[in-house]
Amino acid sequence: MNICALSSGGNTEFPCNADAITIVSLSLAASGLAMIMVLFLMIRLKKADRGNELMNNISEKIASGARAFLTTEYKYFAGFCVFVFAVLLIVYTIIPPSGNKTDGIRIGGCFLAGALLSAGAGWKGMVVATDANVRTTQAADKDGLAVALRVAFTGGAVMGFTVVGLGLFGVSLFFFLMTLGRGNATEKDVYVWAVDSLAGFGFGASSIALFARVAGGIYTKAADVGADLVGKVENDIPEDDPRNPAVIADNVGDNVGDVAGMGADLFESFVGSIIAAATLANGDTAKIMLPFWVAGAGIFSSVIGYFAVGTKDGASQKDLLRALHKGTITSSILVLACCAVIVNFLFERRSGEGWELFACIAIGLVAGILIGQATEYFTAYEYYPTQSITNSGVTGPATVIIQGLGIGMISCVFPVLIIVATILSCNALSGEYGIAIAAVGMLATLGVTLATDAYGPVADNAGGIAEMAELDARVRDTTDSLDALGNTTAATGKGFAIGSAVLTSLSLLSAFKDKAEISVVDIGDPVVISGILFGAMLPFLFAALTMLSVQKAAGAIIIEVRRQFEEIEGLREGRPDAEADSDKCVAISTQSSVEEMILPGIYAILSPISVGLLIGPKCLTGMLGGAIASGMMLAIMMSNAGGAWDNSKKYIEIEGACGGKGTEIHKACVVGDTVGDPFKDTSGPALNILIKLMSMISLTLAPIIAGWADWQYWYYGLIPIGLALIGTVIVYFLYWKDVQDISAPISGGKDVEANKPEVAKPEKTA
Repeated sequence: MNICALSSGGNTEFPCNADAITIVSLSLAASGLAMIMVLFLMIRLKKADRGNELMNNISEKIASGARAFLTTEYKYFAGFCVFVFAVLLIVYTIIPPSGNKTDGIRIGGCFLAGALLSAGAGWKGMVVATDANVRTTQAADKDGLAVALRVAFTGGAVMGFTVVGLGLFGVSLFFFLMTLGRGNATEKDVYVWAVDSLAGFGFGASSIALFARVAGGIYTKAADVGADLVGKVENDIPEDDPRNPAVIADNVGDNVGDVAGMGADLFESFVGSIIAAATLANGDTAKIMLPFWVAGAGIFSSVIGYFAVGTKDGASQKDLLRALHKGTITSSILVLACCAVIVNFLFERRSGEGWELFACIAIGLVAGILIGQATEYFTAYEYYPTQSITNSGVTGPATVIIQGLGIGMISCVFPVLIIVATILSCNALSGEYGIAIAAVGMLATLGVTLATDAYGPVADNAGGIAEMAELDARVRDTTDSLDALGNTTAATGKGFAIGSAVLTSLSLLSAFKDKAEISVVDIGDPVVISGILFGAMLPFLFAALTMLSVQKAAGAIIIEVRRQFEEIEGLREGRPDAEADSDKCVAISTQSSVEEMILPGIYAILSPISVGLLIGPKCLTGMLGGAIASGMMLAIMMSNAGGAWDNSKKYIEIEGACGGKGTEIHKACVVGDTVGDPFKDTSGPALNILIKLMSMISLTLAPIIAGWADWQYWYYGLIPIGLALIGTVIVYFLYWKDVQDISAPISGGKDVEANKPEVAKPEKTA
């Protein structure tokens, strides 16, 4: 009699007798619904007009640059995938966790599937986002704010539903496939081994998230900082001005960082939470089924939530925020209703336990909403924290930075309290499985939640196209309103991503402890506390490396932009026959970002392997705990401080606060925004990837090191340590040894805006 039957008072009927295809039936159907929704959204988007020829040329440059980046990134990633697949194949064929020699090909195949599906979701979302930008600009010009919001949100929704559709399809399909060919094994063992193989799927998803989020973050902020410093600060050229050679690269960066990168980040959380919950089910059929079905119900609810989003022309920022909140609140209410039905159906003979799990799902869902609201309060310019940063600019940029850091630090309090309350309450209700299912609940409405986040880069690009195509000021005013909303939703999305990453990582940590046969972790044990201290250091090292990488890559952009302003005659003055070479800046950003993410990637992947093999599973448990704790604090602080700095500048530019544009306060806030760019778009979000990737690698490693004593097989740990040292030396001599000189003389060119000649505008289509 299986665990489900024992827990149900001897019931051997549904769900305790469910076979593998029945377990994932609802999730497979829901993933099909998500793909149908994607087709519907694409058809709806294609009906929106693309505007005039100049607008289309600019949009195509952005799309071409984004494709070039992902193509280059995926070439590097392909080599990495082949290497890791070979390692997993060899290791798990020699040491099969289930005793079956096919474990190597099973885990390796899951790894490839997770990587390819995540990469495919990122590519699809980015392609649609770079098509939606010009349609949003045209809608802002011809149809007004309400239609422009709908077009931009539709572009973002494609990313959202692609992520949840492919993610749920992949993890469901491969769970079913991993149950095949198990011979005469018991039903419990079959399901446990199948879920163990899915750790490889999560590892693959985590790996592409590392490439997409870290490299994409370095790209977007290197281009952004380079464009701002030479364009706005040195030459008084407005943002998104076509004279700036780095403007196209800047707009490309919005897509590769905040669309493909964020999509890969949340794809990883989405599938990771399902895998963690299924692992902690320990073969209980109903508990394995629950996370798959909850995720499926979330897709259905998100579809309904999409249609709830809408506003009217002339809406304020609060009205626009309310419009997006309607979608998330509607889908949240629906998913709770669906989960109540699911729990009553799956746990009919164990209703007490079922309703405790329902409470955990509800707690996780509410926690995600509350974290988003707390993030919004600290980053939206309608509220005091961001306004206080703007007001601090009266005494210069130094006080803007000090105030922003303080706001970022204090913004950690409420998300931490929410996460702590979630963990304690769910643990009291249903133990470690309750925490895992709370993470599934938090991510259940990801389809519409990610849409509100991916909408931001579309709106940002729309504003850039309006500026570069020299459309009427009213068009830029409309896109600026959408862009400011996008900054807030991006900050809210990052807060949600951090919260979900922490809950997912804690669930994976619990699953690791279970698989590594660790029953008790004594925090007073020197081995454990050493792991905690080492793990707490890793997020700071990771954040430092990504920050330095942005500075280094931005330096290359700065040099190139200065060169073009100096060598291309008439470019700074805006002569019609002088055209910036934007392709050069795109190429520099692409190559620099991919090169710069290698070193952080080496440390993220090899740190848990080194500690686990060298010292043992207890130290690795401490390392993961320390990394999750410090990584959460640092990620929240950096993301919220950066978002608040950004919107402190928008508060002046959109609302005319403190005298409006061009004042000394505005210039001070521009400096704060520049400092905040790598905080909120590179280092902060990258820490989500770090803690999830290390947790997933540890879970994949767990069957090998299960039961090991401290230092028992320390000599195996020398292998990854040696690889890390060799990699560090190679990267240093290839990419870090030669420091670029960005102190070249700056040519004059202040106040050129007034001298910019009128450029004949092409005839615009209706």
